Amino acid sequence: MALATRPLGTSGLEITRVGFGSWAVGGGGWSFGWGPQDDAESLATMRHAIELGINWIDTAAVYGLGHSEEVVGRLLREVPGSQRPFIFTKCGLVWDERDRMAPPQRVLKPDLIRRECEASLRRLGVDHIDLYQFHWPDETGTRVEDSWAEMAKLVEEGKVRAAGVSNFDVSLLDRCEAIRHVDSLQPPFSLINRSAATGEIPWCATHRTGVICYSPMHSGLLTDSFTAERVAALAEDDWRRRAPDFQAPNLRRNLQLRDALRSIAERRATSVSAIAIAWTLAWPGVTGAIVGARTPKQVDGWIGAASIFRRWSALVRAEGALVGSRALRSIRRPNPPAEGTVIPTVDRRKQNEMEHGVRDDDCDGIADCDRGAGPGQRRS
Repeated sequence: MALATRPLGTSGLEITRVGFGSWAVGGGGWSFGWGPQDDAESLATMRHAIELGINWIDTAAVYGLGHSEEVVGRLLREVPGSQRPFIFTKCGLVWDERDRMAPPQRVLKPDLIRRECEASLRRLGVDHIDLYQFHWPDETGTRVEDSWAEMAKLVEEGKVRAAGVSNFDVSLLDRCEAIRHVDSLQPPFSLINRSAATGEIPWCATHRTGVICYSPMHSGLLTDSFTAERVAALAEDDWRRRAPDFQAPNLRRNLQLRDALRSIAERRATSVSAIAIAWTLAWPGVTGAIVGARTPKQVDGWIGAASIFRRWSALVRAEGALVGSRALRSIRRPNPPAEGTVIPTVDRRKQNEMEHGVRDDDCDGIADCDRGAGPGQRRS
């Protein structure tokens, strides 16, 4: 399957619009796990994603306290070199080996960044990391300038190809940019959590920084089968049991939003999951979305998301279909920018022609343009 790609800012990496997120691959038994996960199932799921055309995997040292990176490393040893995906990972969350359920600490001290990089290289079995990212801002008092300068050294030494950050606000992005260009930002972004649209995503567009969003399905809430009953059935060590968005009254409101997406999904013969991801990908300035899966079937449900909203006005009209839901009124801000909003890194007319073989004036609204398209909370 040929998937649309975009350049990740000015990094030189050309990535598919959707990438595989391996948070759940880390399994359970730690403070922000998703419950038990079979390694063989994880490997089969990632192989399936690669076979369908996905060319990047996002992981982190803290996922499963090193286990996710180890499983991804096993995958890399199994796949032919020609199919090897780009590997993105993250540092800066330090766990206590004596208490796996203790929340990790956010630490970006330069010496620790280097030690974490070396440990990730070993677990992954690679000689360089394609995109290395700070997972969260430091909470120990370390100056971000010192942290980012160490990241720049890792790039200069060839251990890291591109350097990015996750969960950083505009003020921290400015401070990093003054030291070295920020190649990418990884913010949470979904129909439920749009906060990055007002500051961080426009900043990235202005600075030619790539944006790879996490949790476009809001950690499973914006999927076809999620229910209130399912929350009660989650594994005891699944972090979502404790998350506010999975508790009343937020849970009821969020599921009402999910239900409002069903008619849009039905008109396009696709899944609610794919619609939620497509909404994220259609937002101006977004390069790609990180999407997790625990089985190959789940990948099939969202792999076609990038082809759903081929034209910006299609997304705006889809938004219009949601206005009638009372549950949406408190979370529909910010609204999508008006069509024609200038986004420095995206020529939307050329993008449509390259990705879909259509021109803006070939489409008369959402039905014509999308016919036949296939299938925030604190994060560790």
